[in-house]
Parts: sequence; C-alpha cells; structure tokens
Amino acid sequence: MTRSILLVEDTQSLAMVYRAVLKKNGFQVESAKSLFETRNAIAAREFSTVLLDLMLPDGDGMDVISEILGSNPETKVIVITANGSINRAIDAMRLGAFDYLVKPFDEKRLIDAVRNADKTFVEAVKNPETAAINDQGFKGFIGLSPTMVDIYKMINNIGRSLATVFITGESGTGKEVAAQAIHGVSGRSKGPFVPLNCGAIPADLLESEVFGHLKGSFTGAIADKKGAAAMASGGTLFLDEICEMDMALQTKLLRFLETSKIQPVGATAPVSVDVRILCATNRNPEEEVRQGRFREDLYYRLHVVPIHMPALRDRRQDILAIAQSKLVEFAIEEGKDFVEFSDDVKEHLFSLDWPGNVRQLLNVLRNIVVLNDGKIVTMDMLPAEVKAKQAAQPNAKTQIPDAADTGDTPPETPAPLPFIEKTLASMEREFVEATIEYCNGSVPKAAQILDVSPSTIYRKREMWKTR
Repeated sequence: MTRSILLVEDTQSLAMVYRAVLKKNGFQVESAKSLFETRNAIAAREFSTVLLDLMLPDGDGMDVISEILGSNPETKVIVITANGSINRAIDAMRLGAFDYLVKPFDEKRLIDAVRNADKTFVEAVKNPETAAINDQGFKGFIGLSPTMVDIYKMINNIGRSLATVFITGESGTGKEVAAQAIHGVSGRSKGPFVPLNCGAIPADLLESEVFGHLKGSFTGAIADKKGAAAMASGGTLFLDEICEMDMALQTKLLRFLETSKIQPVGATAPVSVDVRILCATNRNPEEEVRQGRFREDLYYRLHVVPIHMPALRDRRQDILAIAQSKLVEFAIEEGKDFVEFSDDVKEHLFSLDWPGNVRQLLNVLRNIVVLNDGKIVTMDMLPAEVKAKQAAQPNAKTQIPDAADTGDTPPETPAPLPFIEKTLASMEREFVEATIEYCNGSVPKAAQILDVSPSTIYRKREMWKTR
C-alpha cells in the first residue's frame, strides 16, 4: 500500500493549511470535503492514514470510521474535532480511531500525530503479529512493560487457534480483559463472547446456567432456558473462577469438552454446539488438583495454553500509564476537568504495591474524580487509606509475599540443599520444587522468584513425572 494520507476537511482555508504542512513534511496528500467524497476515495484506493473532520456538510464523520477500517484494518484514522467536543473524540477512539486532534492545534501536534500513525502503520505491515499493540497498550489493556508486551504477542499468536486457554493471576489483574482480547483477535470475533463467573452462582443453579434447562425440569423452571454454552455457540465461552465449580459439574464439563455436546437439565438427548472455551482462576490450579477439589483430567484438558497475568506491582512501570489514561476517561464521564497528577501523587501511586491490582487502582481513581474538583490531582485528594500506605520497598518485585498477603505463615527459610554427588538435573528439580513449597504451592509466585514463566515450570514438572 502507498503510504499516503487522505485529508477530510470541508473548510477550504483549513484544508489548505493542513495540506501545506503535511506536504512540507514529506507526506503525499489527497483531499476530500464530504462523506460522499470520502467514501469514493477509500473505495478507489487504500491510505495509510486518514485525517477525518467529524463535522462534515453531508453528515457525521463518525459514520465513516467503521467503513474505513473495514476496507483496510491497518489504516490509521485521526479524527479532528472542535474544542468542547472531546466526548465525541473519545467515542471515535472506541470505534477504532488511532488518535484525535482538538481544534485549534499547532503544526507540531499535527505532524506528531501523523508521524505516530505512519510509524504504527509501517510496523503493522512489516509485523502483523504485533499490529494490534499500539503506543498505549493492546485491546483493552494499558501498559507497555516487557511482561505485558509478551502477553500481547502471545494473545495474538493463540487467538487464531481453537485451543483452550487457562488464565491465572491474582484478582484484579485483568483475566477477563485477556479473555476478551483472545476472542477479539480470533476467527470467532464476530460471534458472541459469553462470560460466566462460576464463583458467583450457587452450585445448585450452576449446571442450568452452563448447560440450560427445559421447562418443568425442576421447581422454578417455568420456561426453557438456554445455557451459557449454547448462547456462546459460534463464539467463545469464558468460565471465570473455574476452580469454584462443583465436582459433579466438572465431570459434565469434561464430557462437553470431549464431545462438543451439551445436555440441558431435563433433556433426553444431547445437543451439539460449536464453542471455544477460555477459563480463569485466581487460585493455584495445581494445588486445587492436589487437594482433590479439581479434577486432574479436566485440568489437563483445559490447561492447553496457560497465560499468567502479572500483579500490578510486578509491572510497576505501567501504573502511571494506566492512572493517566483512566483519570482522563473518568473525568470525561463525570463531567470533571482533571487532566494530570501532581509530582508527589505520581511518586506515591508508583510506589504502592496495589494488592487489589488494576481493579483497586481504578476504584481509587474513580473515588478521586467523583469526590473532588480541579485539573490536577493533589495528595489531599487521595483516599485516606491510600494516602496513609507506605511506599513499597525498592525490591518489592522480587520479595516473597508475607503472611498478610497469603493468609498463611510462610515456612522458615530452608537450609541450602546438599549438592555433593548430585547431578545438575536433579539439583534443578529439587531447587524448583523447594521454591514452590516455599511459596505454599504457588507456581506463579515461584516463577516470579526464579525469573521464569509459570509455563516453564509446569512443563518441567510434567517432564519430571515421566522419568
């Protein structure tokens, strides 16, 4: 595709200025001044970037964003809106726009926006697997820490697969966001995404919620009901908190995974459905299997592709990016003027451990925006419990959680293992297993200490079982 720009602006004087600035900086520019001309232009050729004024004489520029991206998903749309219409710009971003410009803007802002769009376009063409990773994050995620970029790439790679994905991580780390992202990059993205929290539904109703029921099959069943599995047919079923599922229902879920057939409560014959399963838990699934609370055969059937979502304290460099983005978003929603944080607030937010992870950070930001006014968030606006918390230690990322974090008293530090007359392979196994034991059976926490991915440990343990 030729790297050229389509400039959509109906005010002739502004169009001349924008075109002159863009050409001076080496860009090829084609112009349109209406929705009609825009549609004709994108039908005739492809553009790397579209500069789109939202106020056009024959309609709303918002109406053509989906058409532009549908014609060529790599095209970067930069919307132009009048001062005071920032909400429309945010709506355009949600439709897939790459950036926005608020009139009046200077030459530098225009060129910076276009250059960023052009750079992202070039990277998308050269490396499609990371095309969805932008300068802020990826499909609902915010943050470009190395850990998260690796997760984005993994999601892009597995999205096209039909394999089941097992997502682990502490509460509030974004496990459902990850599931939605997997669905979004998959070939099933146009089908339904149906989430079901297995821990929020009473055990006696969970089977009906997953597989459905027929009228009269039990007291209170006054009509036929489609379950989540049937509603997700053609798309994705996300089973959150899967380790909360009743053992009897785990057996039926395993049968469903093996046969792709469900049997609603009260039905006499099974029904075929086409659905991809994603699941998540904030528990340690291997420990649940060891304790007999989760079927081992179901675990291995689900645990095809594991993804571990890191705690916010383990991707600390993303904290301020998340906070800044969500501060502006919440301010717009609440009709407030907040745009940034004072330096001491930034330092304080960055230093905290955030045991509730991203969810806790978002709750704090919402509290600030709702209860205060101004453009800059200052220390006195922080909730008392957040303001009073001490900063995390500099090496908090590598520290083992204390008893307050885990709810258990950690064992005393084990003495160094004797190594004389032992093979390197056996030493590795003993060291890994000792680290897992130290972390009360948590493979993800052990992986943090050992600086490897949890999947590496799971793979090694599977290998050791066969020896």
